Amino acid sequence: MLRELLAVGPGPVDLTAIDPRSTPGVKSRDEAEAQREDIESELGELQERLWAQSTGDGRDRLLLVLQGMDTSGKDGAIKKGLRGTNPKWLRIASFGAPTEEERAHHFLWRIRRRLPQPGTIGVFDRSHYEDVLVVRVRGLAPEEVWRPRYDEINAFEHQLAADGVAIVKVFLHISRDYQKERQLRRLDRVDKRWKFDPGDLDDRDRWDDFRAAYEEAIERCNTPAAPWFVVPGDRKWYRTWAVSRLVLETLRGLDPQYPERADLDVEALRARLLAS
Repeated sequence: MLRELLAVGPGPVDLTAIDPRSTPGVKSRDEAEAQREDIESELGELQERLWAQSTGDGRDRLLLVLQGMDTSGKDGAIKKGLRGTNPKWLRIASFGAPTEEERAHHFLWRIRRRLPQPGTIGVFDRSHYEDVLVVRVRGLAPEEVWRPRYDEINAFEHQLAADGVAIVKVFLHISRDYQKERQLRRLDRVDKRWKFDPGDLDDRDRWDDFRAAYEEAIERCNTPAAPWFVVPGDRKWYRTWAVSRLVLETLRGLDPQYPERADLDVEALRARLLAS
């Protein structure tokens, strides 16, 4: 299973030891593309079963958390990696800088408001981890404020898992050279320039600080209830395939079932339809 190949193991996390151009679980782009149709079909079927199950008394749902450096491909992972799913049962939330209202509350307040409901797949484009990443690296709060948040996050995610949320946390791991290439592309192409934020270059100057922050966050918050997966991201086709497979394997593990309809007298209803 890809989950086993990409899962973060116990102990210290060293992102420099993981090749961003590697492709664990698949040998080539052609091999990945050959699986695309079957993956999309099964994703759609399992998502439908997940929603159908919730119309009974099912509490299961899935939360995909996407984190990564600027240009790591979070948007593409959502747009392409979740092809085959029905947008009607998909809930996407993006977490940038908190608003004034959000800053007036606990850091998990805005996260709780966007959690997926039973039967749905939720996607967080950035997440509660920003409060131990950006806040830490940019010095937006002192260490005595952000450091206890690791334990708060673990408790929060444990609570979610106990309530039926299957959590898939993905770090899209890119190289510094890849990021430069993508940022230059944003500058050079008019159709991409709207995405460029000069502030991203300030964060690029803090590359090593962000890497250290990610390593500690992944290590401290990698639990059986909410495991972390590192997806090499320098090859876009692999990133898409890996995210799709991780979601698919997680849905397979949930094994949602169509609910029984004991409230329906099927034979009587069939007879009525035939007679109409």
